[in-house]
Amino acid sequence: MLEMRSLFGRDCRFNLLRSHIEIEPSRSPFIKMRIKVMYEAERLQDIAEQVGAIELGESTFKVLAIDNLEQGDEGKFTYDEKRALEREIGLRFRGKAEMRRPNREFGFARIGGRWVFGEVTQGAAVWLKHNDKPRKYSTALSTRVARAVVNIAVPRIEGVRTIDPCCGIGTVLVEALSMGIDIEGREINPLAARGARENLAFFGYGSVTVTLGDMREITEKYDTAIIDMPYNLCSVISPAEQLEMLGSARRFAARVIFVTIERIDPIIEEAGFAIVDRCTVSKGSFTRHVLVCE
Repeated sequence: MLEMRSLFGRDCRFNLLRSHIEIEPSRSPFIKMRIKVMYEAERLQDIAEQVGAIELGESTFKVLAIDNLEQGDEGKFTYDEKRALEREIGLRFRGKAEMRRPNREFGFARIGGRWVFGEVTQGAAVWLKHNDKPRKYSTALSTRVARAVVNIAVPRIEGVRTIDPCCGIGTVLVEALSMGIDIEGREINPLAARGARENLAFFGYGSVTVTLGDMREITEKYDTAIIDMPYNLCSVISPAEQLEMLGSARRFAARVIFVTIERIDPIIEEAGFAIVDRCTVSKGSFTRHVLVCE
């Protein structure tokens, strides 16, 4: 929900969200596909009459009927309805249908009493491939959560300079770089910094900077920072040290996404930040707080 608010400016409580903002679906672990609307009509037959004008060339195609759970039974199709409606639309195309590996996919759904139809772009689970990195920490963010946190931090990529000043083994860095985000890392632990560089090189990002050093020594300015607060046995820090870290972040970034396992609201506010949005991510009895601060 927090990622959707960051990307689209509003919640997505059901399976479809209509927006003028165009997001590549593979960016998000929570977006399955995107439908770029081409036709809209009160009757599906009116749309069927228009699809014959789509130029496919030698491309094969597939048509998908997509449920809209927000509208309850009115927005859902039975299995037989889906197949029948898909055939009805598919027969109007001038081209060859291919169910398994089509060159192009199209979809339609009922939204607000009207039908929409458009070309479908399927999302790919890019973050899953990043699980196979050479260096791992048991306490590191999962690649799925890391990718969502990056999208929360940098919903619009162009012209945004980002830093992960406690980058650990580079989980956040890899997700950000795979989306084309301008990011660099910093890490105070030399073993972790070495692991981050090895992981980046493994995925083809060996030229990206990972600086060995304390985040409190940062002098450059960034648009956004992503800070997964240290919490394991090797990096326990006192409230005073937390305040010093957060104060330094206030100097080098106007917007920070904090990830923490404990409630640090008073320290964040004392450091000069306001918490503008938040969520929790739970796995068993382990809970992380994700805080959007400005």
